[in-house]
Amino acid sequence: MDLEQLLGAEADSLLNHKATAFPAERLVIPGPNYIDDVFSQTDRSPTVVRNLGMLHSHGRLGGSGYLSILPVDQGIEHSAAASFAKNPAYFDPAQICELALAGECSAVATTLGVLGAVSRRYVHKIPFIVKLNHNDFLHFPNTFDQISFGSVQQAADLGAVGVGATIYFGSPESDRQLQEVSAAFAEAHRLGMFTVLWCYLRNPGFKVEGVDYHTSADLTGQANHLGVTIEADIIKQKQAENNGGYNAVGFGKTDSRVYDELTTDHPIDLTRWQVANCFAGRIGLINSGGESKGDSDLAQAVRTAVINKRAGGQGLIVGRKAFQRPMDEGASLIRSIQDVFLDPSVTIA
Repeated sequence: MDLEQLLGAEADSLLNHKATAFPAERLVIPGPNYIDDVFSQTDRSPTVVRNLGMLHSHGRLGGSGYLSILPVDQGIEHSAAASFAKNPAYFDPAQICELALAGECSAVATTLGVLGAVSRRYVHKIPFIVKLNHNDFLHFPNTFDQISFGSVQQAADLGAVGVGATIYFGSPESDRQLQEVSAAFAEAHRLGMFTVLWCYLRNPGFKVEGVDYHTSADLTGQANHLGVTIEADIIKQKQAENNGGYNAVGFGKTDSRVYDELTTDHPIDLTRWQVANCFAGRIGLINSGGESKGDSDLAQAVRTAVINKRAGGQGLIVGRKAFQRPMDEGASLIRSIQDVFLDPSVTIA
């Protein structure tokens, strides 16, 4: 894989950037001893730590400290037709697990129903993460609220090693979601499962004068900080694309040093602020891969991986770019992303 060719005009900037606004020395950096260095010091039970170790030991990135997760909850979040019409094979839950295996992923994260349909066939082959809540996209007019589709106990019963959930921070329903997910994560830890939080922002007020601040470093960073506070063991976040959301929207509290000293407009520095808010990297940040846009998917996914790794993140969680194409192509794209995290020349900035 030719990184410079894939990164194009951004290659020099992304591969050689020196991050001085928030230096790497302030972070806990992913590595082979990550579980020993971080989770052995926490209140997580031996079973949670063992299951995190299983996650970090599985697949092509096993033992590296980085993660490559296949997420397939889009059948609910974006409708099954919109998600699977491009490649109807993935209406079959077995094919979702087969893609995760073909891509040598760390885990597969999907719905209770998908994993429940094929649990006994795959539970010993790849770690399961059950996504517990979803936005039901069949309301008319559309509504946006994460509600529980299954229980923590059901996830444990089908053999999951972890559970995931989404909170729409900034939405009118976020207080309820925060309480529900916090309780679910506490139960998951009691039952020995680790926790993954999709820390997404959702409020039309976060769009100001044509600029979308749902991916602003300062707002997503605070969402991450709320997520680790309820003991998420992994944070999933959209990669930062801009900054200054607090100031543009005109609410909340921030500090001028966030913009003048601790970040720049460089994408690695913006993502590093997301990492910093995850207890300075003690809790791993995985960035999402986003929607599939066709021929540009590989270049976009590799760019996201380079930024995440150099910022101090812990990996990628890529779904539509992989499953909306033939399995061999999807698995190849996943392995190309993994190549970034295995490449010693791609260093922490």
